[in-house]
Amino acid sequence: MHASAEQFILALDQGTTSARAILFTRQGDIRGIAQQEITQHYPQPGWVEHDADEIWQAQLAVARAVLHDSKVAATQVAAVGITNQRETTVLWDKRSGEPLHRAIVWQDRRTAGFCETLIEDGDAEWFRAKTGLVVDAYFSGTKLKWLLDNIPDARRRAERGELAFGTIDSWLAWKLTGGRAHVTDPSNAARTLLYDIHRQDWDDELLAKLDIPPAVLPRLVASSAVVGDIDAAWLGAPIPLAGIAGDQQAATFGQTCLKPGMAKNTYGTGCFLLMHTGEQPMASHHQLLTTIGWQRQGHTTYLLEGSVFMGGATIQWLRDGLGLIASADQVEALAASVPDNGGVYLVPAHAGLGAPYWDPFARGALLGLSRGTTGAHIARAALEAIAFRSCEILHLMEQDAGGQLSELRVDGGASHNNLLLQFQADLLGVPVVRPKVTETTALGAAYLAGLAVGFWQDEAELSALWQSERRFEPGMPAERRAALFADWQRAVGRTLNWLTAD
Repeated sequence: MHASAEQFILALDQGTTSARAILFTRQGDIRGIAQQEITQHYPQPGWVEHDADEIWQAQLAVARAVLHDSKVAATQVAAVGITNQRETTVLWDKRSGEPLHRAIVWQDRRTAGFCETLIEDGDAEWFRAKTGLVVDAYFSGTKLKWLLDNIPDARRRAERGELAFGTIDSWLAWKLTGGRAHVTDPSNAARTLLYDIHRQDWDDELLAKLDIPPAVLPRLVASSAVVGDIDAAWLGAPIPLAGIAGDQQAATFGQTCLKPGMAKNTYGTGCFLLMHTGEQPMASHHQLLTTIGWQRQGHTTYLLEGSVFMGGATIQWLRDGLGLIASADQVEALAASVPDNGGVYLVPAHAGLGAPYWDPFARGALLGLSRGTTGAHIARAALEAIAFRSCEILHLMEQDAGGQLSELRVDGGASHNNLLLQFQADLLGVPVVRPKVTETTALGAAYLAGLAVGFWQDEAELSALWQSERRFEPGMPAERRAALFADWQRAVGRTLNWLTAD
């Protein structure tokens, strides 16, 4: 085939801190990347917001940039896939296409008090039975309720069908298709507290509990299916929009964790550990989430998930909050300059604790300090904290699934940190494997879109494309691992319920 006729899949990866566009070849390799940071807004403690218009403009800009810089015409793009920061909530006017408020980000804790009320009223188990989720401010439903409660006239307008709600995938699909597609897929719908993961549909009882008008909801579509064409005005030609998945589900698909028992951990802004559990939902007995991975060709894949709110964000805090490092890539060398943590433990509960604690009132702590403590010990404690939090979740996940993991596939920005991955392997006692292509979130979105248009034939073809770049084998004695983990758990205990402590 002549180079000018080569076809690609374009993945739009809209994350918490940046908008990215990545072109993938038929071999699953990266042809080009463009990235643009987005602004973080913190109106008051515990609140986190994004400008939805800025997200749209940034995503459009990087999509255009990657095509231009890679010398690829829009007609060479076989399909586009979207992957997105999940739970982040947008409410917009259907006629004007303008947001009514800044997007409320998944990290935002403003609805924690309302969630506590639901829990006190005994509703938590009812929500879990339908949604697979815990009642927590993390999820979209209570954020949408807040918007409808606090924007003048919003609920009445929503009831009349004038407003549209969506997570970031819905917002981008709406904008890309010129308002023709108000859609979401089950992987994103399953994160709203409004969707029954068993019936695989919006749930009237859940909507009534949170006082959400059904008219505001997006149409449900498969994760891998053509849902419309991208307006030719945006990229130069109409292109099928054929894949949608929340970022962690997309990363699981991109890591080709396509069989029950396979698992991956993404070290991004947060850390998200997901395990494939098959075509039936598996209930967790340890406060993990039961969620939908993806829906394709009439089949739905379920996952167990453990969510950590502060992963790479912990390293950003060392840089921006403490000034210990000038850039995130300096943390490994600083941490490696000391042989161990010197007895220092950092519990990164800056935004509360996710699984398995689900404590929005926990706050971060730095424990075990002595006169001999240096910045290097704190840097090492920060890296180790990311591994400790992931280790907690994986052990519980293995108990829920009734088997031990054979390996953990990893990706995300912090997965380039060899010290972190070696410590992770040592703590887990199983190999940690970094793939050749670590942009697995975008790759998963590309795979879902490509399958929908026949760019790739089936999942077996995708599995054959996956390649390991490095394996980190565990080397820590079991007794040392147990001692470190016991100290970590003592440290976590000091942070729980901090904001409401006497």
